[in-house]
Formats: sequence, C-alpha cells, structure tokens
Amino acid sequence: MLSTPAFNAFLKTLEEPPEHAKFVFATTEIRKVPVTVLSRCQRFDLRRVDTDVLMTHLANIATKENVEVEPEALGIIARAAEGSVRDSLSLFDQAIAHAAGPVRADAVRQMLGLADRTRVIDLFEQLARGDIASAFREFREQYDTGADPIVVLSDLAEFVNFVTRVKIVPATADNVAFGETERVRARDFAAKLSMRVLSRMWQMLLKGITEAQAATRPAAAAEMVLVRIAYVADMPTPDEAIRMLEQNGGGSAVIAGNAASRGAPAPAVSSMQSSPVRAASAPRANADASARPQMIAAAPEVQAAPAALRIASYPELVALAGEKRDLLTKAALEADVRLVRIEDGRLEVALERSAARTLINDLSRKLEQWTGRRWTVIVSNEAGQPTLRSQNEVQKNQRERAAESDPRVQEVLARFPGAKVVEVRKLAPEPPESVASDEDPTDASDGDDQ
Repeated sequence: MLSTPAFNAFLKTLEEPPEHAKFVFATTEIRKVPVTVLSRCQRFDLRRVDTDVLMTHLANIATKENVEVEPEALGIIARAAEGSVRDSLSLFDQAIAHAAGPVRADAVRQMLGLADRTRVIDLFEQLARGDIASAFREFREQYDTGADPIVVLSDLAEFVNFVTRVKIVPATADNVAFGETERVRARDFAAKLSMRVLSRMWQMLLKGITEAQAATRPAAAAEMVLVRIAYVADMPTPDEAIRMLEQNGGGSAVIAGNAASRGAPAPAVSSMQSSPVRAASAPRANADASARPQMIAAAPEVQAAPAALRIASYPELVALAGEKRDLLTKAALEADVRLVRIEDGRLEVALERSAARTLINDLSRKLEQWTGRRWTVIVSNEAGQPTLRSQNEVQKNQRERAAESDPRVQEVLARFPGAKVVEVRKLAPEPPESVASDEDPTDASDGDDQ
C-alpha cells in the first residue's frame, strides 16, 4: 500500500512505462487506491477459492509430502481458511506439526478451538425441540471439555446458516467440505424446520454472540442465549400470533394454547381463565381496571376448545401438532408416518425407516397433553396409506402434468427453450365487489390453477 503522495509520484512512470517492465499491484483495499491509478491499470477481481478446490489442493500437497490426513480434517481446514489459499496452507502446516503423525479431524478441531460438529448438531436439535434441560447439559459437557462458549454459539450459527442454505438450495448438502453426518442431518432439519424458525434462530444467535463476547461471564451469557432460543422454539412467529388473535377474537385463546403446549391439561379451561389472566395483568397493577374485564370477557370463546380437540382424522392430528408449534413432530407425522387407522383416542400407524425410535412414545405423551386424555398409539404390520408428503408430491406432479398439457403452457414452453413448469398454485377467488357490475359473469375465468 502506497501513500497518496507516493501514488502521485508514481503516476508519471505508469503513464510512460518502460517497454521491458510490467507492473502488477495487489491490494485488499481497492477503495484506497486513487482513481488516477486505477484508470491506468487493468483490474482483475479475485474471488475466494471454493472449499472443495482448497480440499483438492491440500490433498495433492499431502500426497506429495507423504502426509496421511483424514478428508474431514481437510474440510475443517478449508472452511477455517474462508477461501484463502495462503491461510489454508498455513493451517495445514500447523496441523501437520501439531499432529506429529496422521492428521485427524479431532486434532484439527482441538488446534483451532472448534467444538465437535456432531455435538453441535445435537445441541441444535435439542434447541429446535425446545428441550432446555438437555441443551443445558450438552452445553456444559462441551464447556467442561474446553470448548469456548463463543465458539459454540458461532458453530451453532454456522450450522443454522448451512441448514438454511440446504433448504433453499438442496444441492448445497452435496459439498464434500462438510462431513457426512453434518450433510445428512442438515437435509433432515431443512425438511422439518420452516424458514421463519431458522431465521429467528439466526437472529437470536447473532445477538447472543455479541452479548456473550461483552459479558464478564461468557458461559453464563451463552446459557441464557440457549434458554431464549429453546423457549421460543414452540412459540408462534409475530405474524402467526397476530393471525391467531384475529381468528380467536382475543388474547385468552392464545394463552390457553400456550399453556397446553407447555404441558397443562386441556380440559381445565376454567382454571386457565383466571390464573393466566391474573399472571398477565399482575405487572400492570396500576393499570386501568377496565382492562381486566375485557380480557376475561374473551374467556367464553375458550370454553369451546375441548370439543375442538377431539381428533377424528389424521389431517386434524397433523394440524394440531402445527397449532402447538411442535415442528419436529409435525414434520415426522407428514414424512415418517403411514396411517393405518385412526379413532378418537387410538392411532394405528406404520413407520418409515427414517422415523425416530422414540416417535411412538413421544406422540402418545404429547397427544395426552394436547387433548387431556390418554391415547393408544401402536405400530401396525400393515402397509398403511402413503405418507402425507408422498401424497402431496403425487398431487403436485399431477397438477404440473396437467399444466404442461395445457396448449397455452405448451406454447410458452416452445417459445422459451429450457423453461419448465416449477409450481402450480391455487388462486384465491376474487371478492364479488372486485367485479364491475357491467361485466358479463360468463367472462370470468373458472380456473383455479396458475
């Protein structure tokens, strides 16, 4: 980097360079280079090197140097270098010296101060499930083995980002720079967790990392970040909460639903009418007394909740899991369970190989909490119906094939080579007032698909 006077003094040479001389300048601060210099140079912006390219480069060096190294270790070094070949070579050199033999992934993690990726993913799953006790225990175990709390939170944020990218672009999970376990579990989480939940976790982790860095006790600060993330795992996002309020006509219905999701018996509606309302209004002791009758007045709408919790069909069961914000259970019911038969209080299913071992016990326990009565959930030897995800895929394919057979769509595809039908959506019917009174009703389109 040259100073401004040095650049100005160098301009004459740049304007009339010797025939035998070629100047090559390299900088990471292109904004600080004067425009007069930039205008006399050809500019080439060098991008970061992809992790798979870095891994191949490091593997070739290891072969030439007769160094035994695990592929996972190369992936860790390539990701830590963040696209810099120079940094990756320096880290690889340090790893070879640190290992004093075969370069193992665990040794590289220890050298870089990284947490075990498998344990980070386990912690992520516990947070997504809302299991605060297990998340606390896992974090403490990692902390006791020497993991830095800031690094643990940063690794969590990195995995949230990876799951989000896999959800948007599934081919991201094919990157060999990530371990096999990491890629498989990221695909599973991407299918089960919504984009809103992942975005919320990302925002909370970013803020939590800053708080933990500034805290005098980083471990305690990191634990409080985990508490916040696990606590909101089964809570609705702001727009969903507003929609629930609009649908139920008041705050009492939301309070009842939240209490049920925390394990409160659903039939005890009368107790929930008073206790949560008092708890919610206690901090506002000096508030206007007219506010309390308004909250209690909405309670009669909650009286109908027990009747709504009688489950007569499998879609109602899946919808109930969504209402309770149990996203992992809802995703498992859609992708891992094949319905055999269902009655109110009894569920008979067949399971996919990808189903969790504890799914049946967890489902029986949660149904009892949600409905206030015991449920019998058994695994049948019958094949059962296809999973809801499979049924949705079939319907989606049918809609796409029907759209592709439409002459108008075929004409569009013919005019734009390489185009294809990606999705067919149902259009909501237009309100009657949007149609002019002088229009002929027969002119309105009778198709719902777009």
